[in-house]
Order: sequence, then C-alpha cells, then structure tokens
Amino acid sequence: MSSEQRKAFPFSEFEPKWQDVWEAKKAFRTPNPGDADFDASKPKYFVLDMFPYPSGAGLHVGHPEGYTATDIIGRFKKMSGFNVLHPMGWDAFGLPAEQYAIKTGTHPRVTTEKNVANFTKQLKSLGFAYDWDREVNTTDPGYFKWTQWIFLKLYNSYVGDDGKAHPISELEAKGLSREEIDSRRLAYVSSAPVNWCPELGTVLANEEVVDGKSEVGGFPVERRPMRQWMLRITAYAQRLIDELDGLDWPESIKLLQRNWIGRSEGAEVKFKVAGSEETITVFTTRPDTLFGATYMVLAPEHRLVDSLVSEEQGTAVEQYREKASRKSDLERTELAKEKSGVFTGAYAINPVNGEQIPIWIADYVLMGYGTGAIMAVPAHDERDFEFAQKFSLPINIVVIDEIVPGRGAIGKGEWLEKALVGEGFAVCSPIASIPGGVDINGLPTPEAKKKIAAWLEEKGLGKGTVNFKLRDWLFSRQRYWGEPFPIVWEDGSHRCIPESELPLMPPDLADFKPTGTPEPPLSKATEWVKYSATATRELNTMPQWAGSCWYYLRYCDAKNCERFVGEAAEKYWMGGGKPGGVDLYVGGTEHAVLHLLYARFWHKVLFDLGYVSTPEPFQRLVNQGLILGEDGQKMSKSRGNVVNPDDVVRDYGADALRLYEMFMGPLEQVKPWSMKGVEGVYRFLARVWRLVMEVDDEGVWSVSAALQDVPANKQLTKALHETIKKCGEDIEKLSFNTAISQMMVCTNAFTGAEVKPASAIVTFLKVLSPFAPHLAEELNARIASKFPALAVQGLLSDAEWPKYDPAALIEDEVEIVFQVNGKLRDKARVPVQATKDEIEKIALASARVQEFMEGKPPKKIIVVPGKLVNIVV
Repeated sequence: MSSEQRKAFPFSEFEPKWQDVWEAKKAFRTPNPGDADFDASKPKYFVLDMFPYPSGAGLHVGHPEGYTATDIIGRFKKMSGFNVLHPMGWDAFGLPAEQYAIKTGTHPRVTTEKNVANFTKQLKSLGFAYDWDREVNTTDPGYFKWTQWIFLKLYNSYVGDDGKAHPISELEAKGLSREEIDSRRLAYVSSAPVNWCPELGTVLANEEVVDGKSEVGGFPVERRPMRQWMLRITAYAQRLIDELDGLDWPESIKLLQRNWIGRSEGAEVKFKVAGSEETITVFTTRPDTLFGATYMVLAPEHRLVDSLVSEEQGTAVEQYREKASRKSDLERTELAKEKSGVFTGAYAINPVNGEQIPIWIADYVLMGYGTGAIMAVPAHDERDFEFAQKFSLPINIVVIDEIVPGRGAIGKGEWLEKALVGEGFAVCSPIASIPGGVDINGLPTPEAKKKIAAWLEEKGLGKGTVNFKLRDWLFSRQRYWGEPFPIVWEDGSHRCIPESELPLMPPDLADFKPTGTPEPPLSKATEWVKYSATATRELNTMPQWAGSCWYYLRYCDAKNCERFVGEAAEKYWMGGGKPGGVDLYVGGTEHAVLHLLYARFWHKVLFDLGYVSTPEPFQRLVNQGLILGEDGQKMSKSRGNVVNPDDVVRDYGADALRLYEMFMGPLEQVKPWSMKGVEGVYRFLARVWRLVMEVDDEGVWSVSAALQDVPANKQLTKALHETIKKCGEDIEKLSFNTAISQMMVCTNAFTGAEVKPASAIVTFLKVLSPFAPHLAEELNARIASKFPALAVQGLLSDAEWPKYDPAALIEDEVEIVFQVNGKLRDKARVPVQATKDEIEKIALASARVQEFMEGKPPKKIIVVPGKLVNIVV
C-alpha cells in the first residue's frame, strides 16, 4: 500500500479511539431482566456466533466473515429498538491445546490464556459490538462447574415411555434394583469398541479419525473394547428428526442431520443357531426378502463369535478380527473397498423356510449399527452381492420388477450381473415349506413387508420395528485437558458427588502427558484420585463437545453463581416457548452435524426436566461460506496463502476489512480473497470521509466548507430514502453485499452535489454505522463540532435506525432524451405529469436542439412520454 493511499483518510487515528470509547462506556452492555436499566417493553434479539477455539495461530480472515455479519445485524436490531444479546466466548478445552502443551512443555492453561488474550485483542480491533461482560470460557471453573452439573442431570435421568427425560428418583421409588436403574440412565458406563490411539494416549471419536489415523498428528488408530461413559442420545433419535421441521435452517443441514440419525423402518428377525440354544437377531429394512437370505454376517466384535467359531476356523477368525480392529468405521464401510470375511464354521436357520445358512464374520458389518448382525440377501443388496460373488455363495432372486405368469420363484440366479435393489413383487415360494409358513408371492414390496412382519411377530420370530443409524455418544477421553467427571467409584459401582462439591477442579499436574496406556493422565494425581478411604475418582475427562453443548445458555446470565442460567433471563432471551431459541446462529458447516446434534440433545433433556423454556436451542441457522486464498485454494500455511486480518487492519483499517468481507458476495457462498477488492472498498470509505472532511496543504483535516445546514434536494432525498429502505431490508435478509452497493450509489449522489446537506449525511451515517462503525462515529462527531443541532449527540450506535419516507421514493420528474433526426443532442428532467405538448415545447426550447435544427422548421415531432423526443427536420 502506497503512502498516498495511507493518506486517503486517517483511520489509524480514530479507529482505536472509538474502540476505547465503546469499551469505557460499556456501549454494548446488555441488561438482563431484573437489572435497573432493563426495558421489558422492547423485543429481544439473540444473535450468536459459533464461538472459536483460541489456537496459537490467532484469527485468519475467515473468522471475521461470520462475526461481521452478526455484528451488522446486531447493531441494526439495537438501532431498531431491540434488546440485543450479542456475546463472545472461548471453546478452550480439548486435544489441540493439550498436544501443543505436550510438545512445548507448557501447561495448557498457560497457552490457552495467552491465546484467548490474543484473540480478544484481535476481535476488539475489528470493532465488534460484543457484550464483553458476558464473556465465557469453557476452562473457567465458574463455567465448567455447570457443565459438570448438567452431566449430573443426565446421570440422574432416564427416558420414560413418553419419550421424555424424567428424574431417576422415579425409578428408585418403584423399587428397581441398582442394575436396572443404571441400565436406564441417560449417562451410563459401557465397554464399547472405541478408536484407541496409543501415540496420543486417548480414545478418539469417529470424526477425529481419518483413514485409520488420528486427525491430530496422523498416528495409527486401532479398535479395542474399553470402559467408557456414554450418553443415551439414541433415546432422542426420533425427536431429533421430527423437531427439525419447525426450524429455519438450510434444508441441506437438516438433511445431513436426518441422514446422520438414519431412521429406518423394518423388522427384527430371530435366527436360531444350528445345534445351539443361541439366537441371533438381525435388523432388516426388507423383511420381504427373507426367502433370499443365503448366508449371515456378524461384526467381528459380536459377542457370539467366540462361541460359534469351529476349531478348524479358529485361527483364521482370530487373525481376521485382529486386522479389523485396526480399521476405522469409515474404512470398514467404504463401498468401493474390496469385501473381506471369514466363515465361522457355524450355521443359522432361516425362520421362514428352515434352511441352514452359513455364518460369516466381515468388517463391513459394524457392532455399532443395528444388532451387529445381518441376514445377507445378495440378489437384492450391493454389498452382499459383491461378498457372495467373491466367496461363491448362493444368490437367489426373490423380488422382480413385474409379475411374469407361470414364472414363480427364480431359484439360484448365478446369471445375475448386479443386485436388484429396487422394490417390486415377491416371488419367493418357500424352497422348504415349514408348518404354518407365510406366503407373500405376488405381493408388491410394501404389502409383502407388512405381511411378513406380522407373521414374524405372531410366531415369536421377530417384530416390525424402527432402527436408527445414530449411536450413543461416546463421552470419555483419556486426556488431562478436559472437564473431570463428578463421579466416584467404590466396590465396582459408580455414584455422583454432591452438587455442593462442584466445580470439581482438575489436579494441577506438572506431568500431564498421556501414559501410553488406557490409564488416563489423571491417574498420576494419586492424592486427587483418592476421594475417600474406599472410593476413587473417575479418571476420564469429558470431550471438548461438552462445553460447547450449552454455552449459548450461559451467555444469557454469565455471572450467575447460583444457577447455570437464571429462570427470568433464560425465558426472556430464549423466547419462553415455541419456536423460541437463539434468533440467529451463524457459523461454519464443519459443525453441521455433531455440534448441532449434541447441543439439541442436551437442550431437549434440560427442557424435559424443566430447566429451559424452549424445546430447541437455535431457531435460525446460517452457514457462512469459506473464504479461499487469492489463488482460489483453501487457506493454509503450507500453501502460503493465509491472510492475517491484523495486516489488513494495519494497512486499510478495520472498517475496510469488515466492509470487504461483506461485499465479496452472498454470505453463504465460497469466495476467493482479493486485495484489490479490499482496496476498492477502502476507496469507497475514503469517498464517504470526503463528504464531510477536507484536507489542507499541511495535511490537516477539517470539516469541509461544502458541508452546510441546508435541506437535501429532491434527487438526494430520493437517493437517501431508497438507501434507508433497501439497506434495512437487505440486512434482515443478510444480503449485505447488495446493501453496500446501494450505499455506494447513495455516496456517489452526495459526492456529485456541490453543497453537502449535513442533516442528510448524518442520516446516511446511521445507515452506514452497522457496517463501518468507526468511520460513522468519527464523522458524526466531526459534524457535531460544527453543527451540534444536526448531528447525533453521544454515540451514533445508540441512535435510532432512520425511517424511510415512501413519498420521497415517488419519482416526480423523469429524464427525457432530445434527438434531432434520430441523434442524441440534449436531455432534461421534466415533470412526470407533463403532457406531450409541454414536453415538445421544452425540447424545442433547448439551445442544443435549436443549434442542430439550423433554423429549419420541424417536419415531424415524435414524443415518447417518459423517454424521448425526436425532432425530424
């Protein structure tokens, strides 16, 4: 940036000044119900950013995009008479901070505090109107006390027959045993197959594993059973689907959520194991294809594998299971991968025809989905088809596209080139009839499903049911840097600590590195571990998701020491009923599934238990698009295309950065960065500056002599009121780029006026204020120094949003083009209501028209009202 560009306007002098003024005056402090300055007559608007993880790298230019969008609408709503809640905080627990601490030997609390301080400085340098009195940090004991408290609510709750959470005390009152109660808790203990990373020394969630390696560090991950805390999110699966309908979210995000939950209607079917009393239950969405089941597949981790495997197959099965343990769920279920498996040596009996079918194990079947066992119908399932082809297993067609008279059952269809996965008509006469069997021949698929499901239930062989792909939430981590569980163990049983002992602080460990074994780092704090002479503390910590599940609620009442959120504050800010919730939630698509799903689950539990007043946390959701580097690639250090917002603020100012990020294009679109684009909006802001200010030969700025206490003419008034109207509408629609375009048009109109009407410019600055708050505040103050009665006294951000005058938008004049012999010679503005004769007289009176008529009388005059006059001579 050249020195001349730096002189365009002195942003570096006034931007920090106004940031200091806003902070000193607590300009954006938002009172709560019960505060002396709370105005209950105002409507509320809760606008929320997905709070950042404060990494050591600091902000990049992608962060301010969403933050600027919420800041604009928050400032706009405040000026429009709303009580606005616009807070900021830090999602500061988690694996990245711990790994950095391990590498550097610095305690994660030290690095986290340093990173938070840097992020705070950067955000304040951009002039965001946050209520910093409501700042939260998930690592603050005053915050994670309530994270632990919510966990205790989950621990002490169960889901009743009504599908809602109830206190566990109801089960205790019924006299249920401890084992029965523990089996129904929303927070429970399970020995589940998990992703274990020996190098990181912790369990990883599925989303933290990429191609069988840890997302952080790229270390090998293996599957192994371990004792873990789980949250019973599956009990809310149907509600999590159904209650999406009333939300103002992008349909693509709703679809992602529905697919992740994965509701399937079908039937559970019981297969007896040949020569045994054991049964294997499978879930299938196509019970009508039971007659085509030619083998069965178990997940390698299935509990029956050890008892089923024959002596001859023992070694092969053990070797296969060991290999499968080193694969992630994603690798195991990848459709393109070659199928693998091993025969156990055992057989199951197909309940509909009595046939024995071989039992295999294969890693494409997951223990975490359904029952961990499937009936394989290779003629009508692509994965089963590929498996059957590889291992030369029978393929029997039992569903066809249309009924062919006399065709009946097809039998063994080795000729089949690919699986027939669609619906059709059943052709499945039993190969071996059984007493009281079922015949679904000729029925279309929907009817065949119902008939066979009813038969299975009647015979005690199964039942129609609904299954979900969603698994219970694995809630344990073998890390130091996380919330300790408020749980102790004694005599092999767990119990919660009293709420009076919260927050449960983590021990201040000097050695917080993983142990390299499943024993968590907290085990090193031997004194802390001892809760009593006979009881020890839980050694796992909660995942990073825990603190981010409910932070929006803490913002409502961040300083409350008696409750996680005050009742009056929660009811006011969250809406107190349907639809309720955060009015606008803005963030990236990387949290499209898990964060939103987990937050909705916790919120619904709190709602059921009466702690919150709305069934959903976020009413409106918007995902901002990714900002790419100037090379069109995703920004990364390795590509060298990362843009530091601090550099942009230094060279062009915070307002220019804010304005450019909104001017790049629609908020939701992916957009490449362009420094030329930054320069363009910088020049626009300089033009706004020069509407009010002028500079002398010494480089000293003062209020321009052209700025006067005069009314705006009709053209300027119309341009101003068009801008008020369009910008207000565009902000509501989050169409910030088109609002900025309109402000540019208006600025050009004022720039072209010889005399600048001060009062009209102050009105324009009110519209500009949410977008470029520093410049707007500074120019209003400069105008106030010369015309006190015309400017806003105090902060411009406290002013009311101007109302447009519909009458000012009505066009009472129109520009008419004057032609002589079809060539443009002049133009003039004439009244809209002017008659043809009046327009003709105005055209003939034009000196330019007379010049080109050369004194000749007109042969013909053509008048097109509102457009042109053509004089033929």
